[in-house]
Amino acid sequence: MASTAASSFSPTPPHAQSQGWRRPPKLHNHHKSLKNLHFLFSSTSNSNTLFFKPSLSSSTHFPLSLKPTPDPVQFHQLNDSVQDNLVENLENSMKFQAPITEFHLTRSPESSPRIFIQDPPWIASLFLKGMFKKANKELKLESKEIDRRKYNLLRRRQIKAETEAWEKMVDEYKDLERVMREKKLAPSLPYVKALFLGWFEPLREAIAKEQKAQQTKKHKAAFAPHIDLLPADKMALIVMHKLMGLVMMGNQDGCVQVVQAAVHIGMAIEQEVRIHSFLEKTKSLQRKKTAAADEDGLSKEKEILRKRVNGLIRRKRLVEVQKLLKKEDMKPWGRDTQAKLGSRLIELLTETAHVQPPLDQLADGPPDVRPAFRHRLKAAAKSPGQKLVKNYGVIECDPLVLTGLDKTAKHMLIPYVPMLVPPKRWKGYDKGGHLFLPSYVMRTHGSRKQVDTMRNIPGRQMQKVFEALDMLGSTKWRINKKVLNVVESIWARGGNIAGLVDREDVPVPEKPPSEDLTEIQEWRWSARKAKKLNQERHSQRCDTELKLSVARRMKDEEGFYYPHNLDFRGRAYPMHPHLNHLSSDLCRGVLEFAEGRPLGKSGLRWLKIHLANLYSGGVEKLSYDGRIAFVDNHIDDIFDSATNPVNGNRWWLTAEDPLQCLAACINLSEALNSPSPHTVISHLPIHQDGSCNGLQHYAALGRDTLEAAAVNLVAGEKPADVYSEIAVRVHDIMKRDSDKDPTTSPNALLARVLVDQIDRKLVKQTVMTSVYGVTYVGAREQIKRRLEEKGLITDDRLLFTAACYAAKVTLAALGEIFQAARGIMSWLGDCAKVIASENQPVRWTTPLGLPVVQPYCKSERHLIRTSLQVLALQRESNLVDVRKQRTAFPPNFVHSLDGSHMMMTALACRDAGIRFAGVHDSFWTHACDVDLMNQILRENFVELYSKPILENLLKSFQAAYPELSFPPLPERGDFDLQEVLKSPYFFN
Repeated sequence: MASTAASSFSPTPPHAQSQGWRRPPKLHNHHKSLKNLHFLFSSTSNSNTLFFKPSLSSSTHFPLSLKPTPDPVQFHQLNDSVQDNLVENLENSMKFQAPITEFHLTRSPESSPRIFIQDPPWIASLFLKGMFKKANKELKLESKEIDRRKYNLLRRRQIKAETEAWEKMVDEYKDLERVMREKKLAPSLPYVKALFLGWFEPLREAIAKEQKAQQTKKHKAAFAPHIDLLPADKMALIVMHKLMGLVMMGNQDGCVQVVQAAVHIGMAIEQEVRIHSFLEKTKSLQRKKTAAADEDGLSKEKEILRKRVNGLIRRKRLVEVQKLLKKEDMKPWGRDTQAKLGSRLIELLTETAHVQPPLDQLADGPPDVRPAFRHRLKAAAKSPGQKLVKNYGVIECDPLVLTGLDKTAKHMLIPYVPMLVPPKRWKGYDKGGHLFLPSYVMRTHGSRKQVDTMRNIPGRQMQKVFEALDMLGSTKWRINKKVLNVVESIWARGGNIAGLVDREDVPVPEKPPSEDLTEIQEWRWSARKAKKLNQERHSQRCDTELKLSVARRMKDEEGFYYPHNLDFRGRAYPMHPHLNHLSSDLCRGVLEFAEGRPLGKSGLRWLKIHLANLYSGGVEKLSYDGRIAFVDNHIDDIFDSATNPVNGNRWWLTAEDPLQCLAACINLSEALNSPSPHTVISHLPIHQDGSCNGLQHYAALGRDTLEAAAVNLVAGEKPADVYSEIAVRVHDIMKRDSDKDPTTSPNALLARVLVDQIDRKLVKQTVMTSVYGVTYVGAREQIKRRLEEKGLITDDRLLFTAACYAAKVTLAALGEIFQAARGIMSWLGDCAKVIASENQPVRWTTPLGLPVVQPYCKSERHLIRTSLQVLALQRESNLVDVRKQRTAFPPNFVHSLDGSHMMMTALACRDAGIRFAGVHDSFWTHACDVDLMNQILRENFVELYSKPILENLLKSFQAAYPELSFPPLPERGDFDLQEVLKSPYFFN
């Protein structure tokens, strides 16, 4: 018996054949199966021996030996999968080939009369597994606690970033001043910081003096109650940074309009006052009670409020604090107050800020110290392209201020940086987004009607919109360090490749010594052109520096988030203005998802397609197989780009989106160099872009089969290319015109100049924006820029007339193809005209419940007298702009529909458990999830347009204006929307 017990249990017991036993089902539920079984073991057995009786009719008994249980400590240390295998083996040990109907205690002849009851080893194992699960649960709780601490740490950093940025900079400048005084030496500083350090002390003293003066004056200035709401040093820094920020981002040759600068600075001061005031109220009362005596005006109620607030702050209950202080919120200042305070602060800066040339540039004589800023009048057109000019008050920088400014823009303070923790969930017009910085769910640009509508809308109606914005804001990003290092290397070498601007200016031609009028005129044109180009380069260099400064700041973070809000049409945008995924190739190239996912088989395929799309140049119009073949044919170039991007063959630079192409090359080379490409983790967002998405929405509204096919709503062997089709039509029209006699046909000569320059790229932007209401002037400017890029027409007058002709022909070709879309656009415009003629703005509600009010009203000038000049503020009047309401409604309505489609897709991706980022008509996710996202976005497009959208719109107009007569709905075709589900190139 002992020897039998010591051996392993055989799955087929003796006499199996004679008894006719069958294998019982596996015991899946250990505890349930064994609940009522008791096992008795003999005390004299060398091992645990169990006898069992196969059935009630059988009296034969067989021994069963069980393997010893592992050490409990060792069992605890095993991971889940190993433990499951162990228990599986124990279960398998119990797969008796007999029906176990009952167990009996049976004594062997050698056994002692004494009986001991003992659990068998596999019960102990199950018990230990239960203990392990409990321990595992505790580990998970511990992990959650670590995550919670980590989150709280990041949250504290985020709050400090939002609330203490200016204070931190004030301390920095005070430290620099102290170093200067102690060492009697100016520290080695970047250019912009050296300027600010020179201006900081005089401006701070001037503001402090003004604060004291306004306290003692009998007749106080209008800004008096607000100028002393912040410490003078903080106010000085805000003025310097905001004004210089406007100079850097503007394109006005170092000039900023006074009204723009004054309001901008006033708004920044108001925002900081709110934060400063909140923090002052909520500072922990660690000071002694004598501090309370200084606040004589503090009522008993306010004293109680402060105690409650500080108690909550100590317990980090910030949400309750915000609710408690809601009643204490300041009233908005208004544009008048902002402008008056801003004007006075600008005036103080112009009086105190000075510059002087470096010592090595000074001639013999006294130092050339001059004001850094001047206030003067400048003639300028009201809007680009207008001949009518008007005098505007501007703040003009001295050329010395601009010198080197673009190289040190990274030292400017950027308050709205990406967030270290997920944004607050949106719950109302001004409830959500940033933790402390003012955040609004919609960018209303001062439209009172839209603000009132948003404030009064029930929260449940906006629930889906809020959830979609939360979904977009919850996507975690990080910096792609490999791409950033390449960008830094190129930028350090002077830029001018990979889409980066040249860091050097073009030389401005010197005035010729000749008195010839023609030569003088040509010089003026050339000089003006060179100066304009240098202004544009300066602005682009500053913009690049600001983007890179944010990337450098965030590159060591594990991840960060972009809170999103809406424009008035319902399109979503990140609230951070510089480095975001809606921006340029530079931004998109250095950003990637913080979460990585294995490529998988489909992901590797989509990564190759994505790389081909980014390379562009016509490759993106091939079939998917054609794009994959293109990538496979350039695999050596891709490996070279990934391993030696700066000093190699630099194939990636030939792509249309070079930095994004480089990121894809790096990811693809990592996968293909791996022994298991499908398991390589990818952080790269893969894009699926609509095919001329505005026309896709019009085709779905109009159900026109031909238009639907032109924009890939119908399946095809390769993607239909509407831009190429229009380009062919434009070429045909110009070819016919070029054959005509120039004496009778004035366009013949222009057609001959242009006929060989017509391609897809020339007409693409005009076709894309045609459905968004591009005007003839807009189309002309778009085509003129493309012709300038080609560089084949050097004469400016010929360039202008050629652009005029090409714009007319392109718009005519568009009208021939998209007649149904034109019909819907006309109907929308006619409805808007009917409403606007009654002095009412056009209003509608999107399919997701967002109320939209077109903000176009005639503006009225509102004059306010400031210490600097009389400012003319534009404000909304009670009269709507009928023309603008009519022309803007068709594109705005379609924008509201594409915004709805994106948000519906975002919510469905959230429910499917995949990451999502959206750029209007470009949807992004991980490579492994592209197939699922493609299915989701098509289903949601069909769902959206299965609704009677135009019928509902007309009903809402008729309900709102029952006395008005609206035109009948346009005729529509019989296109079956279900075809979209089968179209591989609908988004591709």
